[in-house]
Parts: sequence; C-alpha cells; structure tokens
Amino acid sequence: MTTRTEYAHGEFSWVELATTDPAAAKRFYGRLFGWQAADMPAGPGMTYTMVQLKNQYTAGMYALDKDRQAQGVPPHWVPYINVRNADDIAKKVSQGGGKVLHGPNDVLDVGRMAFIQDPTGAKLAVWQAKKHPGAGIVNEPGAMCWNELMTPNTEVAGRFYRATFDWSAESMSMGPEGTYTIFKAGTTQIGGMMARPPQLKDVPPHWLTYFAVADCDGAARQVGELGGTVVRAPDDIPNVGRFAVCKDGQGAVFALFTPKNP
Repeated sequence: MTTRTEYAHGEFSWVELATTDPAAAKRFYGRLFGWQAADMPAGPGMTYTMVQLKNQYTAGMYALDKDRQAQGVPPHWVPYINVRNADDIAKKVSQGGGKVLHGPNDVLDVGRMAFIQDPTGAKLAVWQAKKHPGAGIVNEPGAMCWNELMTPNTEVAGRFYRATFDWSAESMSMGPEGTYTIFKAGTTQIGGMMARPPQLKDVPPHWLTYFAVADCDGAARQVGELGGTVVRAPDDIPNVGRFAVCKDGQGAVFALFTPKNP
C-alpha cells in the first residue's frame, strides 16, 4: 500500500469534490472506489465529508452552496498542491498573471489554503499543511494517482506553474495527439499538461484528477450502472496504461486509470 504522511513543496496532496448532492456522491464513489465516508462539522451550517480507503484519508467532499450554484458553478473536483507557505504562493499567483479567488485562510488547525486560477482560466487550490498533511494513500486502486491540465495556451500556463511552484517541465511527442508536458516537483513526476484540442474548444480550461482502478473497462461500466456517464470510453496510452474520462451523477468530471503491467 502506497501510504503518505507528508508531501514535498509542489506535489499534489489532496483532492476535493464540491457537489450538489453529497448523499448521492457518497453512494456513487463508495460503490465505485470502496470509499468509507465520515461527516464532520466545518463551521455554521456546513458539513465536510472525509472519505477513507483502507483506513487512510484519501479525499474530501462538501455541498456546493446555493450562491455558487446560482452563479452557474457546476459540481467539480479540485486538486490541491502542497506548499511551504500559502501566503507566499498567493503573491506569486498574482505576480504571474493568475488570480487568488479565495484566501489564503486557515482551516481550523489542520492547514492554510487558497483557491487560485491560472492565467488561462484553470482553477485549483494550494495547501499549507498543519495537522492534515493530505491524502494518506495515493497511487492505489480507489486513490488519486495523477492530475492533468487541459489548457488553450500551454506556453502561458507552463510558464505560470514553473514560476509559481518551482516546477520543471519535460515535453514529449504523442504523435497525432500533439505534445504532452510532464511537470516535476524536484525529481518527482507530479502532473501533466496538454493543449485543448479544437473539438473541445467549448470545454473550459481545467485540471482533471485521475483515480487508479484495477480494471479501467470494468470501472467504466460500473460508472454507467451507478448513474454516471462515460465521457471518453476506455482507451490505451501506449506503454503507460489505460484510461477513461467520466462524470458522476451530478456532473463532476474525473478520470480512471489502470497502469500497464510491467
């Protein structure tokens, strides 16, 4: 089991679902990934759900408030990047052409966070850990294993993330699919980036979280059986693995991934 008790600066450490129906989301992901959910108070009138896999915290979820729903914000997953100092990162975000949408602010005594938007429009969060370091399990079936940016401007986005989080980047040819960029924090591969293809021009720039599964095709079928939708049918990434892009019953988008056997 790949357990984690700390994360380096620049690594993705957590992922969180904002949903219009927490009860339905708990049933859906509980069946799909084997998650166990535990609700806890998170301020006046708010409940935060921590989900566990193999007795390790692996993700969070909460109800999308009525104000944001009225503004047209859909259910969505948000990945968090672990940082040494959330306030310093917030300054870098603004200096680099991004926006700080909320925060930085303390979350009880567990950490300090901020929601941000890169210069191309993709949103994510940063996390300065205190009592909560992040996901206790990753890269296992049912846990987060990758995060990937789709953007209309890879040059602007790449420059922003390198400057803001001290990432390095390596580009590789994917043939007809174009160029794929691997982001690294130190020597660790932590995420990817691809140019938004013309046929997806109406899809907003976004970070997509991948969850590991033992059988991508079987899990994709289960998504449909549980009331979700398969947006992109299972497909092979040569020499890497097999993936599918899905929506849960409320419309939040995520991906499934099964690595290629050694």
